[in-house]
Amino acid sequence: MTHRRQAVRGLAAALAALVALTAAGCSSKAKTGDGRETGAGGVRTGEGVTDKTISLGALTDMTGVYATLGKSVTQAQQLYVKQVNAAGGICGRQLELTVRDHGYDPQKALAAYTELEPKVVGYTQFIGSPFVAAVKPRVDGQDKGLVLPQAWSASLLGSPYIRVLGATYDVETINAVDFLLKEKGLKAGDKLGHVYFEGDYGENALKGSKYAAEKAGLTVVEQKIKPTDNDMSAQVSALKQAGVKGIVISAGPRQAASLVGVAAATGLRVPIVGNNSAFAPQLLGTQAGPALEKMYWFASPSLPIGADTPTAKKLVADYRAAYPDDALDNGIVAGWTAASVFGEALKKACTAKDLTRDGVDKALLTMTAHDAGFGMSHDLGDPKAPSSRESVIIQPDKSVPGGMRTVRQPFVSDAAKTYTP
Repeated sequence: MTHRRQAVRGLAAALAALVALTAAGCSSKAKTGDGRETGAGGVRTGEGVTDKTISLGALTDMTGVYATLGKSVTQAQQLYVKQVNAAGGICGRQLELTVRDHGYDPQKALAAYTELEPKVVGYTQFIGSPFVAAVKPRVDGQDKGLVLPQAWSASLLGSPYIRVLGATYDVETINAVDFLLKEKGLKAGDKLGHVYFEGDYGENALKGSKYAAEKAGLTVVEQKIKPTDNDMSAQVSALKQAGVKGIVISAGPRQAASLVGVAAATGLRVPIVGNNSAFAPQLLGTQAGPALEKMYWFASPSLPIGADTPTAKKLVADYRAAYPDDALDNGIVAGWTAASVFGEALKKACTAKDLTRDGVDKALLTMTAHDAGFGMSHDLGDPKAPSSRESVIIQPDKSVPGGMRTVRQPFVSDAAKTYTP
């Protein structure tokens, strides 16, 4: 535990050093697209693509702070690959998904990326904004393989190869604060608490809450925590003493459950809203479950897994058949959405007869209105912008499929419309 805490504290410096070292040891093969082979069907191929297979990577967290999310995302993507292959594959080739669990450890995350980089055309997932940000110079400068991260930090914008699917954390938080203002009684002059992870994710969300607070005349009371902090008693005490009228949490599911449970137990009964990764339906089976249903909401870049759409209904049925012992959650939606986006880019690249990394990247840029079936249209044509600014507000509810109920349909707040990530 001490080693991990030290790694997190020195994240930026440690990752920068590791990136430099591993980049120096990378393959010397050309990354420019020169000398690419023409394979079956007259299609140009490169890293991760043969006449029979297309290899994809998944860098996930199955054992760390986002273990629940990582498992759901990965299983949804494995299901996608299985179904695509059963239907004949893409471009006459079968998809292969290689999964590596980094456990939300920076060294493991970078080592896994370095291992898979020469073997795959790109990544259908990469959990952890700090880790994605650390490899961004390599991705942009030499590797140029498409990365669809399960991370929504604005620091990842601007790359034609790393594409954020949905609103970034800052935009999402602005929308979440709008929900507190419009529907939960927060008003000008009030204090707004914000509990957030140190590092890329939390600090990007904090930027959003401060922007929204300035627009609405609120004062933000900050509480910075580490991913290893699971007991939010001290944070609740500080926020209660400060007299906050609402709270935003930008952390993991464990921290959200502790925050809501302790707040309810100590009489701090104010509305609490989280970012999309700050909830897992499995929490409804814990002691914090009743409090979560009464005083917690979270913003999401898509409708929940229990949404009333044809895609959602089919995915629920297929996922339950494939994984009957596992709960439904929004990690399934996120994983399926990213896999379907990558799959569509591969199909377009095939049509253009170019399955090189460059060909897949160019194909993605033509997808300006992609509908993954969960209430959002994604514009992937501008690398400098998130694919959407919309958010859905969801409330935990164990009585509905997936334990989540939509209380506010996709929207963009006025503040989010004028904000520049």
